[in-house]
Amino acid sequence: MKLKTELLALKSQGSHLTFAKRAELSCSLAKQFEKTGDYDSAYEALSEFWPERDKSPNVEGLEALSKADILLRAGALAGWRGGAEAEGDQEIAKDLITRSLTIYEVLGATDRQAEAHGELGLCYWREGGYDEARAQLRTALQRSPDGNDELRAILLVRAAIVEGDSLRFDDALRLYNEVLPLIERTQDHALQGSFHVNYGLLLRRLATREDREQYIDRALIEYAAASFHFEQAGNTRALARVEANLGYLFFTIARYADAHTHLDCAHFLFLDLKDVGNAAKVNDTRARTLLAQGHKAEAERIARSAVRTLQKGGEQANLAEALITHGLTLARLGNHDRARALLEHSIEIAEVAGAREEAGRARLTIIEELGSKISTRELASIYRSAIDLLKGTQDPATGNRLISCAEKLLDVVERLEPQANLPEGNWQGFSFKKHVRESERTVLERALRDAGGSVTKAAHFLGFKHHQSLISILSTRHQDLLNARSTIRKRRKHLSKPKPRKHAVKRRTQVRTSDVSILYVEDHPMVAKVVGGMLHAANYRVEHCTDGKDALAKLTGDDHYDVLVIDNELPGLNGLELVRTTRKMTHRRRIPIVMLSGDDIEKEAWSAGADEFLRKPEGVERIAATVERVLVANDDT
Repeated sequence: MKLKTELLALKSQGSHLTFAKRAELSCSLAKQFEKTGDYDSAYEALSEFWPERDKSPNVEGLEALSKADILLRAGALAGWRGGAEAEGDQEIAKDLITRSLTIYEVLGATDRQAEAHGELGLCYWREGGYDEARAQLRTALQRSPDGNDELRAILLVRAAIVEGDSLRFDDALRLYNEVLPLIERTQDHALQGSFHVNYGLLLRRLATREDREQYIDRALIEYAAASFHFEQAGNTRALARVEANLGYLFFTIARYADAHTHLDCAHFLFLDLKDVGNAAKVNDTRARTLLAQGHKAEAERIARSAVRTLQKGGEQANLAEALITHGLTLARLGNHDRARALLEHSIEIAEVAGAREEAGRARLTIIEELGSKISTRELASIYRSAIDLLKGTQDPATGNRLISCAEKLLDVVERLEPQANLPEGNWQGFSFKKHVRESERTVLERALRDAGGSVTKAAHFLGFKHHQSLISILSTRHQDLLNARSTIRKRRKHLSKPKPRKHAVKRRTQVRTSDVSILYVEDHPMVAKVVGGMLHAANYRVEHCTDGKDALAKLTGDDHYDVLVIDNELPGLNGLELVRTTRKMTHRRRIPIVMLSGDDIEKEAWSAGADEFLRKPEGVERIAATVERVLVANDDT
């Protein structure tokens, strides 16, 4: 609130200040707004000098130091905006920061040079260029002046983040230990929160070791501390990141209900901030969680949505990671060709960005999920590349994956070796039939691998005139090799013979939304704010109720409602019971009902009498369209 007041004062009384003083105050306010995660207000603070965000700031008439300060703050803001929402903003950010750095070097302003190098490091980190980020931060630390503990602490935390994302955990731990005394002395809640959330993330990554529970407990303590400090700083965006990290932590230890709870919270907070990029990262974690629960189709849909959003931004490492998730879901669904294409695309993006770790993990995923569809020679080549990219890893989980893939590769080589173990002298127990069948199996498996799982191609390799001959052999003598086949695709219907339509489609009824009254039942204030805002934006009249029993009392009465939107987890009476009871009321029997829930209760919702079911949080974005659809359907019945 204090910052907003200062911004208002600058806007209203700035004309009484010198040009240079206005620039100084604008930069100071913008920097403070950055710490709270309020980037829109930070832009507003710079608006006199940067009225159009897609153009260079106007610094004509300013002294050199003021020019550089404006360019640095504009570059830092462009970098934050370019996270995952605006493609090319990282390049704009780097250009502006580099221009400021050139001026600082001429002026000999070493403290500001250090800050500029730190911001450049952040830009390269967002892109996944960890080596360049590391170099920039190393230079920043070398140029940071003695006595500026806050700047040094910021740079050390950023350097630790880069090492953690590079899977150099021992180096990251060393940096966190080095910065800890500075964190304990600072009064900057945003800086303290940043330390605790990122240190917690490192501890979570280390939780694959033997003392797993201890690391998990310590990570939870760090996340709790981060939440406290971010609340004190008023940084809602950072609080959402803590919730996202908690969701990922609970996913890794198979506490899926807790994972969804925290991911829901993070997703709603990011959507409320209109931060679609970070919301997409949350959905990437949600897709992995759903996949672990066995919900393959839903996981694929959410993973696809996350990739689509992240493709619009500049965080290439995050896009590469999301492509791995999407490829993984498709592989589990049996769409191996598409999965391979996405994983190869992930490798390409990661390597261009310099994100060696993501490229290595994508290669391991190909071996783990698609190894049976790949020739032995190519499999070995992929593994060698993965080793080259990940040989410096200090991540126990990645190390375990490398070992597991090596064992898989050795197993394949061993099984495909020619069967030369004929008896020497002692023929006891030898079976000619079994020996021939094992040899046959080896040849068939090799052909299927070299054919990428295609039975038709494998049959051609083996000299069969028709692939059905090979299918017959596999079905009768080597049924275990049927899993090595690529997915059978249905043939498309002949385009020249379209199926006649039985009924003409009714013209869609137009709904006057301003005449529609909705009773919305939801107890979570943040969810209610988001959903209610979407419905209000569509011009619906919304009455909000937070308790199941209170809603039942309203529905028992004569108040008119056109649609009910009901959450399941409600105090007093849960959503399913509320829907069942409502359907028993004569005057509410035909009212359209839309149910929302983060739980897997879709079948129960239909059974209770709901007309539509939306899974939170991803389904929330379709709430207005869903309400219109049920209204149209109700008019047509």
